[in-house]
Amino acid sequence: MRKFLVVLDDSRECLNAMRFAAMRAAKSGGGVAILSIIPPDEFNHWIGVGAVMREEARERIHAHFEVFAKWMRDRQGVDPELIIREGDAGPEILAQVRDDPEIGVLVLGASVDKKGPGPLVTQMTRNAGALPIPVTIVPGDLSKERLEAIT
Repeated sequence: MRKFLVVLDDSRECLNAMRFAAMRAAKSGGGVAILSIIPPDEFNHWIGVGAVMREEARERIHAHFEVFAKWMRDRQGVDPELIIREGDAGPEILAQVRDDPEIGVLVLGASVDKKGPGPLVTQMTRNAGALPIPVTIVPGDLSKERLEAIT
């Protein structure tokens, strides 16, 4: 089964990327893999504090994931999987793509901020020619109706 890989983070545009991935998966018989990446700099503390912070980060990710997963199951009939990795976002995304041969498309949400589409979109598009899969960039300000029309 072809999976759409979407990155779960705290950005506003993440919502549209999630919606797009779920709608495309539902209409194409695919799946959704939701990747959340814990940056390494969050744990540069004493060992005990770092372990507690890592566990708290995982709990936040699971809670955030469940909101999207419920919507995907209830509205789109898609049961997403959650993957949590630790490290820098770009290399971890590439590692996940290499580790899971069923991933067929990377879906990223683009910020509508005047500063640019966001660091992840910038980084991934800069290296798009070397990626083994296509990248779909979903504008963060698309309406639900427009997303439904284009998926």
